[in-house]
Amino acid sequence: MKTHLPVHLRYTLITAVCLLTVQKANAQQELAAHFERYHNTEKISTPPTVAGLTRRAEKQRLLDFLKELNVPAVPYNEPADKQWNKLAGLFTRLKLYPLAMKCYLKTLTPDSLVNDDIPVTGDDQLSVASQLKQLGKNTKAANSSIIQVNHILETFHDGKSALAYAMILHVKQPIRGTTRVHKLANTGHTFITLIKFNTDSSYTTLSFGFGPRKDNLLSATPLIPSTSSKFTDDGSHEWDEVVGKFISKRRFEKILELTHQYDGLAYHLSTNNCTDFGLKAAQMAGLNISDTKGTWLLGGGNNPANTGESILLGKFSNADTGNLDQLYIDTAQTIPINLNKN
Repeated sequence: MKTHLPVHLRYTLITAVCLLTVQKANAQQELAAHFERYHNTEKISTPPTVAGLTRRAEKQRLLDFLKELNVPAVPYNEPADKQWNKLAGLFTRLKLYPLAMKCYLKTLTPDSLVNDDIPVTGDDQLSVASQLKQLGKNTKAANSSIIQVNHILETFHDGKSALAYAMILHVKQPIRGTTRVHKLANTGHTFITLIKFNTDSSYTTLSFGFGPRKDNLLSATPLIPSTSSKFTDDGSHEWDEVVGKFISKRRFEKILELTHQYDGLAYHLSTNNCTDFGLKAAQMAGLNISDTKGTWLLGGGNNPANTGESILLGKFSNADTGNLDQLYIDTAQTIPINLNKN
């Protein structure tokens, strides 16, 4: 039987996420534990309304509510930018990428591409509650399903006026923190997330990647590197490094056009793989990454292992600034996470 979460519980859930430090052994277990803890918490007081506040007032009211919960682990004396960056990292790990970019935006000075602040809304809080409930069930991440290019294009051409656009590049290495291009059959994955923030406070987002549709057992291997292709919905896919950026409408549309051009294009392990697509999209967004190529038996080219390592080593830049300014970066080095040996 479905039940509606009361308002105070919605805010309790989002504050629970804020309290996590992701420095313990398992971030998902922490989130689930916090959900269980606060699910049975009695109402302490009426939480503040978040939507519509200025970024300073929004942060202060959230922190005030955390103090009322008497949780000593909250670093109240941290600079505002560090607090918002930490929130962005937490929501990225929840795979709530629009909310992560909203938090990251609050660390930026006014930018011509984002003419207004993007508020945290009640819908965001419901999304957090939904994610926490899923984590509490200890369910495995869903496999990436095939997604049609027309669906991707139609999702973003929804007729709504846009306030801002963002793109995130995700890299899942075969072995985190190394340039080993494969671990048995695992070669990692590179995919992107596109986000359109609308003027009505809603948003549209999809995480997707290019990959092989195996024509036979040896397709997309060094022996038979070419095969048919597909796009997959990677909203539940794991990642090791992400780099995000707010971009212009022109750049956003160029990435959608690239996606359209890749529809039906043959996959090739060495010359047209998931990382090739991801890097082309990143370049169109004004994100440049160097040293992304490696070699393997009978071939070589761009791959998740080398691309992820370059991100870890800072071998990338914002084409608009020539450095790392105005890039949202989340890796094992910037925010500690559980580094399981694999």
